[in-house]
Amino acid sequence: QVQLVESGGGLVQAGGSLRLSCAVSGNILSINVMGWYRQSPGKQRELVATITSGGNTNYADSVKGRFTISRDNAKITLYLQMNSLKPEDAAVYYCSAGLGVVAGADYWGQGTRVTVSS
Repeated sequence: QVQLVESGGGLVQAGGSLRLSCAVSGNILSINVMGWYRQSPGKQRELVATITSGGNTNYADSVKGRFTISRDNAKITLYLQMNSLKPEDAAVYYCSAGLGVVAGADYWGQGTRVTVSS
């Protein structure tokens, strides 16, 4: 089992920055890929960014150049640095972990809300 706990959400003005964190515990050695998803009201949950155990990253086109996913070397904490935030970035952000190739396949955190004021 893997447990994921997000933190760092809040209210920020457009153009500002936030860093989300996801504390990982449990059988962390079983994790192959981790990611951040987000969901805003009336929309489907969408992939924001992923990072593999080898450190390869992937981003949604909408956040490329603005968001950075990273993790510490012990894979205990996952981060999402969000810069130049836009009102459309407002959502509940979820941390996820996958044992295979899909970050959202196996484990999810409870989510942390990001609000961006214009």
